[in-house]
Amino acid sequence: MRISDLETPVPVIDLDRVEANLKKMQDYCDAHGLALRPHIKTHKIPAFAHRQVELGASGITCQKLGEAEVMSEAGMDDILISYPMVGVGKALRLGEVARRAKLRVAVDSSEALNTLADAARAANVTIGVLVEFDSGAKRTGVTTVTEALTLAQRAIQLPGLRFDGLMTYPSTAATATFVAQAKTKFAAAGIDIAIVSGGGTPNAWTAHEIAGLTEVRVGTYIYQDRSTVAMGAATLEECALHVHATVVSRPTEDRAIIDAGSKSLSSDRAPPEAGEGYGLVLDYPGAIVERLNEEHGILDLSRCAKKPAIGERIRILPNHVCVVTNLHDEVAVSRNGELVDRWRVAARGMTR
Repeated sequence: MRISDLETPVPVIDLDRVEANLKKMQDYCDAHGLALRPHIKTHKIPAFAHRQVELGASGITCQKLGEAEVMSEAGMDDILISYPMVGVGKALRLGEVARRAKLRVAVDSSEALNTLADAARAANVTIGVLVEFDSGAKRTGVTTVTEALTLAQRAIQLPGLRFDGLMTYPSTAATATFVAQAKTKFAAAGIDIAIVSGGGTPNAWTAHEIAGLTEVRVGTYIYQDRSTVAMGAATLEECALHVHATVVSRPTEDRAIIDAGSKSLSSDRAPPEAGEGYGLVLDYPGAIVERLNEEHGILDLSRCAKKPAIGERIRILPNHVCVVTNLHDEVAVSRNGELVDRWRVAARGMTR
């Protein structure tokens, strides 16, 4: 079967570009003495996770427990869950993962620490703890060094837990300031900060400039997308995943409808510098994906000298590729423009 024979909409991955992207990031981290712990939420595919580790990654990052379950069952044995786990149900499942893999989990509250302690006790294992702090995203993470120290001290006291360090997202100038203050205060308390884990593909290439950072967590870099290109973290030629769609209607001269809507492309917007619309139409640069319904993509063709016909296939670079991955049961993989296989997105929908 050829790529052109695949039914649409379908994500198509260029394996050669994936390999180049993985090596480029690993080489960067190696050159700067940084541990690389890739975020699998972008691809959700065990084969890619194994390849990342083969190339030198220290382990993987999962955002949700369900992803960690899939990856540990697929043989990944060093996992960070970069999301607070709270509740009895999470504790029972965490314990099972910790039996299969070396496990670290990020926390920003006593409640999350209690969940980890319950998991460690139930499974008779040791779980590593990273205390998350806020570097300006105003999302999860403690906001003061005092709070971080209090959680670290409690993690050390709780049976079955091991304090391993700090974590933040995204890595910013504020990261270095927080870490410097934390090192002073933690040292005074006799506590070592072995790991400082920072995240984000857009600013990954300057991670070595952030004093104190020891680990890089990145996900989008494996595929790249319209947003990372707009932010200067990648080029169009490095983008490895495109959604192939078919023009199914041309109600007017300047409007086309494709079979990829929000359930295929997601409704995420890109940064303003990326331009308009819900993805970049590679074959018709003047076309704008101006609106999305669930199964309809509405293209504005008013700026196109040449316009696609009904039945024609087009390629779209997603605004945010991580979301697109989670919308599809499988992806097509290719080399040199030829279809190689179709792979199941094993951790798709693992939001619990």
